[in-house]
Amino acid sequence: MKLAMRIAYDGKAFYGFQRQPGVRTVEGELIRVLEKLRIIESPETNDFKGASRTDRGVSAFFNVVSFIPGERGDLARPDVLNYHLNDVWILGVSEVPDDFHPRFWAESKTYRYYLVDEGFDIPKISECSRIFEGVHDFSAFARLEPDKDPVREITSIKLLQRSGYYVIQITGKSFLWEMVRRIVNALRLCGLGLLEPREIESMLSGEYSKKIPPAPPEPLILWEISYPGLKFEVDGKTLKKVRRDIFNRYSEAFSRAALFGDLLLGL
Repeated sequence: MKLAMRIAYDGKAFYGFQRQPGVRTVEGELIRVLEKLRIIESPETNDFKGASRTDRGVSAFFNVVSFIPGERGDLARPDVLNYHLNDVWILGVSEVPDDFHPRFWAESKTYRYYLVDEGFDIPKISECSRIFEGVHDFSAFARLEPDKDPVREITSIKLLQRSGYYVIQITGKSFLWEMVRRIVNALRLCGLGLLEPREIESMLSGEYSKKIPPAPPEPLILWEISYPGLKFEVDGKTLKKVRRDIFNRYSEAFSRAALFGDLLLGL
């Protein structure tokens, strides 16, 4: 039997998802608790895998890990794990086939970036968004890694308007390192009149002298990963606790943002 877990986490508390020596990571925190409770012996022995290796500062509302439970597999429950975890929450558990891999089985991933309104030209952002959709070589909009194919497909980019800010929602099968943040920054520059649609077309065609720098990581969240036919079961009591924890975590930040927003408007 293999288990898959849907997880959420506060990216500001970690140096990224993937475990690294000497720093605190999401993967490291999960493995620490799973080993302590003897749910797994080690990530290698129990085939521990993650769906998306988010960067330092990037949060998630829907990431997925999988593993083969060991001696105390009966403790692999949200109510038990959420008691021991810090800055990470288990939102659901599902039994999956033995050959399940959370990254390779994903049908699509959706990211959301929260962008403060700087007086954007919204039609221009929409025009630039459409250029990114489809299959392209995203070398100009990523930090490339050896042996990684720079060709990716973006199935949709949506601009969701909120009060005082926008949400840029980007969906695709897979993404390169810093790809989402660089696309977001390009759209921001388009909205400010500092980047033209034809320049994006040229960059996607391989004609560029320098790359668009990435937007800051903190406003980015991995919003959803789609797995056809896979459901993550979670009881109401656990969901209520997770919602309360997340609300307590972010309500102070929201209040301070509103306070300083009023101060700035009054200047």
